[in-house]
Amino acid sequence: MNPAYEKLVNCYESIREKIPMIPKVALVLGSGLGDYANDIKVVSTLPYQEIENFPVSTVPGHKGQFIFGYVDEVPVVCMQGRVHFYEGYPITDVVLPIRLMKLMGAKILFLTNASGGINLSFKAGDFMLLTDHISTFAPNPLIGENIDKLGTRFPDMSHVYDERLNGVIRDVARENAIDLKEGVYAQLTGPSFESPAEIRMLSKLGIDAVGMSTVVEAIAANHMGMRICAISCVCNLAAGLSKNPLTHEEVQEAANAAAPKFKKLLTESIKRFA
Repeated sequence: MNPAYEKLVNCYESIREKIPMIPKVALVLGSGLGDYANDIKVVSTLPYQEIENFPVSTVPGHKGQFIFGYVDEVPVVCMQGRVHFYEGYPITDVVLPIRLMKLMGAKILFLTNASGGINLSFKAGDFMLLTDHISTFAPNPLIGENIDKLGTRFPDMSHVYDERLNGVIRDVARENAIDLKEGVYAQLTGPSFESPAEIRMLSKLGIDAVGMSTVVEAIAANHMGMRICAISCVCNLAAGLSKNPLTHEEVQEAANAAAPKFKKLLTESIKRFA
């Protein structure tokens, strides 16, 4: 058996009896959104440490547990803290949680993150709906022997971000007077922030925002046939576009400030996904 698939199956088998319901939506809570679980009807929690050989998040502000519950009447499973490639995990471990939520039954993946704004029309606190991504700078999670039980060897990437789901998010943003930008996101490996020269390069490539997550998760989910949508909270201007040095504290502070509107956008969108 493929080692990555064997590990995935073992993780699932170790928690199968602890899964309280079949989730429809899998939600990954990025920086500043960790307490979104307080806004849903929580059924149960499952710390990552209780899952056999599961990668554990080490980033400040990422609690490290699955939350099972309901957004209105929609059953959801939330990742309260994700795993990043820069933490030293192999890329198959980084996407293992996404694959695990698909095995739990989730059909829709809603990704969120904090990012640095490259588009000069963006400012800290803006939300960007992902319409596409560039994955060149992070390892592809599908490299190696294909796991045929999850998906095809050469998955199409023409429409990773589901247009109907994006349409729902646009409608919710408009109805609630939430300014929603749209654009292309790139994932770099981190953990160092990008250099000004790297940001200039990314700008020339047509990238609007940059971060250290999300894209590899979207690739893995697309491989499995999940419907995907993603929103990025632009928490700072990227290197070279601001006089201030970049810090994780700045990202966390901006994400926390934007959280109320972000939560509204998530909740109302998920309710309509049903």
